[in-house]
Amino acid sequence: MASTDDLILFAQVVEAGSFSKVAEQNSLTNSVVSKRIGRLEEELGVQLLYRTTRRLTLSEAGKELYQGAKNVKAAALDAFDAVAGFGEKVSGHVRMSVPTISGELLLADAVADFCQQHPGLTVEMSLDNRFVNLVEEGFDLVIRTGYLDDSSLIARHILDSQWVICAAPAYVRRFGAPREPSDLLTHNCLRYAYQSTGASEWAFKGEEGNYLLSVSGSFCTDNAGALRKAALGGRGIVYVPRCLVYHDLMNGELVDLFPDQVGKKLGIYAVYPFTRQPPRKIRLLIEHIRQRYLDIAHYFG
Repeated sequence: MASTDDLILFAQVVEAGSFSKVAEQNSLTNSVVSKRIGRLEEELGVQLLYRTTRRLTLSEAGKELYQGAKNVKAAALDAFDAVAGFGEKVSGHVRMSVPTISGELLLADAVADFCQQHPGLTVEMSLDNRFVNLVEEGFDLVIRTGYLDDSSLIARHILDSQWVICAAPAYVRRFGAPREPSDLLTHNCLRYAYQSTGASEWAFKGEEGNYLLSVSGSFCTDNAGALRKAALGGRGIVYVPRCLVYHDLMNGELVDLFPDQVGKKLGIYAVYPFTRQPPRKIRLLIEHIRQRYLDIAHYFG
């Protein structure tokens, strides 16, 4: 019976296209690699490789075997990677970027707590709503709210963030409450310039899917805290993530104007550069952060 080691060695030879390269990778001699491939051919009773002085060519049987052999190789590597981190101390430095609202709401405390649990670890956390370039800017981990389209990154979904439209009772007393979305066109809508999405384009649920309404108003900012204060001061109506104003809605300082009609819901993701297995510190930090989000999931829904 052919050994798993020989199958993995065969896959390596096919991928390297050379006995000598594989011999070097595995600290073996060329003759040992040649003998083991020969033994594999003998046991299977077929020729797998055609050898010439310039190149190796796969036979039909070799092509068939390679499909299975590369899966064995990948499974072995995954198994080694999965346990490699168990003896790894959580230490070193992590550079991460997080959205401003989540950063202030829970991530600053969650990450500081994680560092306290692992004294050998330091974290540099940037609060930034823009879509940073992980690789070019040297980030190890990003918590991102929005849409993902970069296939070179791995994203782990944490939860979804529902948006709300709200205003202070003082504003409603003075100007009345909009009864339907189109009424907003005659109100002072304070706009949140968030990432690349249009601050004036407010999404609503319709019978045939979401539709956008273009609103206007006297004030626009990219700072969520400033927008919340303007709303609390009765300056206008805002369209913001529910988690930003959760306590204000609960204690009546802001009123949810369209509780079932707002069409904006964005995923929150932990994103890191593509690797077979991320470092153990990144895996543990993501799990720690994810749990903190889930602990207050009702703020986001």
